[in-house]
Amino acid sequence: MLVKGDGTLIWNGGRAEKTVQENLTKLAFIGFGEAAQAFVGGFGPAWAGVSQVYDIKTDHDEPAIRDGKRADYETAGVIGCATAAEALAGAPVVFSLVTADQALEVAKATAGHLPAGILYFDCNSCSPGSKRRAAELIDGNGGRYVDVAVMTPVYPRRHQTPLLVSGRHKEAALELMSALQMQAEPVEGPLGAAAAIKMVRSIMVKGMEALYMECVLTGRQSGVEEVVLDSLDDTFPGFGFKDRAAYMLERVMTHGVRRAAEMREVALTVEEAGQLNAMSRATVEWQQMIGDLGVSADLNDYTASADAVLAKLQSRGDAS
Repeated sequence: MLVKGDGTLIWNGGRAEKTVQENLTKLAFIGFGEAAQAFVGGFGPAWAGVSQVYDIKTDHDEPAIRDGKRADYETAGVIGCATAAEALAGAPVVFSLVTADQALEVAKATAGHLPAGILYFDCNSCSPGSKRRAAELIDGNGGRYVDVAVMTPVYPRRHQTPLLVSGRHKEAALELMSALQMQAEPVEGPLGAAAAIKMVRSIMVKGMEALYMECVLTGRQSGVEEVVLDSLDDTFPGFGFKDRAAYMLERVMTHGVRRAAEMREVALTVEEAGQLNAMSRATVEWQQMIGDLGVSADLNDYTASADAVLAKLQSRGDAS
């Protein structure tokens, strides 16, 4: 097992683990948003120093966006790369951590630049069908595709956030993840099984966030939100509807655009399973609309968050 202290890499383990250590000299990241930064921060300074990173925002037309992403590289202590191919060079593993709508595009763009045998960790929130299409590209170009599902927010646990792994390369993936002290569990079944768990779970998680937003905003405008939430707490004791309200609203306000992209993949998952996806599609609308507002949330006061959203909607003529 690999352990870290004060940024120093220390190896102790058997022969199989020694093989991982010998090969694991670099890490590659495509996409360097919240999840990638959380993983690198958890791995520690020594791994950050051998992490080769490419994020498309460094090619953005707006200097503020380009410079902001380069500042993220500097803060994290990673090696910023000008292209995805440069980030992949010589790495035994790559973490694809982009928005759900870009995951397949990244697989297409990187497929021709893969080091032989590289483990390709697709950690994006995509439908099983999308992951199978990406796997055809990666495995067909000498890589080893791994379906990885990130099951909870990446903070506070960072690289030890619970993960699910599926696909025919999952055993090799789990060995490498163990070396990085990641908390991954295998999922039985074909490639895409981990994605299916994540997607189906998101029907409920992101759907509840959207329902909270619709319920609280409507209740706030009607002057009855407190009574409604108290009533829900009486009907479903122990859930804590009122206690969770500020957090639920913050999730949509802060991450709505990214969540909308994921929920489009959820809707696709439902469709692939032959079910009606009206609820998932409605969740997309709420997450996208509120996320696009760019309104800051108050984690301690759901009424303040609701009022901020209502004010922004009213200024745009979307609410009366």
